[in-house]
Amino acid sequence: MISEPVGQLVRQYMLGVGRFFSRLGITPNMATMIGFGLNVVVALVLASGNPRIAGVLLLVASAFDMVDGAIARVTGKISAFGGFLDSTVDRYSEIVVYIGLLVWLNTTDNDHVGSVLVLVSATGALMISYARARAEAMGLKASVGLVARPERVVLLALCLIISQPLWALWILAVATHLTAVMRMLHVWRLTGIADATDATGTRSS
Repeated sequence: MISEPVGQLVRQYMLGVGRFFSRLGITPNMATMIGFGLNVVVALVLASGNPRIAGVLLLVASAFDMVDGAIARVTGKISAFGGFLDSTVDRYSEIVVYIGLLVWLNTTDNDHVGSVLVLVSATGALMISYARARAEAMGLKASVGLVARPERVVLLALCLIISQPLWALWILAVATHLTAVMRMLHVWRLTGIADATDATGTRSS
């Protein structure tokens, strides 16, 4: 995924932003909820039939998604619940944008192809997150694949800006499920290696 190395670089530069917001008294959890509120605004703008504005706002909202982590790092307020809240609210943020897109498409898409693509894409996005969370619960890392959330957001935002949401939805309908399958295969390979190691007795207990 392109977002992994880029994200590491951007997070370093976000520390200054985190310091700024922390001086305003904003906590990491507050920033998480503000980010969700921004995505709700994106959904409302999109549902009202303004895809270009919604696309720009979506890029802003996605950038703000990194603020909570930056505040947590500069203030030392990193917590297990904060990470859980961030991941959970991120899923709601993505879904609420899809809902806004669905409302808009229902007023413009007579054959309902776009509505079906929204459902398929949203399902794929959730399965990507579930596959990673389930792998991490097993003590494995499964961040492989084509479209993590940053790629999905940028693709959708750019296609909204040029008023071609179906382009993004066709790609996401395929790429999200392909990514979920890639993560399943990745975990299958890792667990297969672990099982083989256990069978030969070379793993220490």
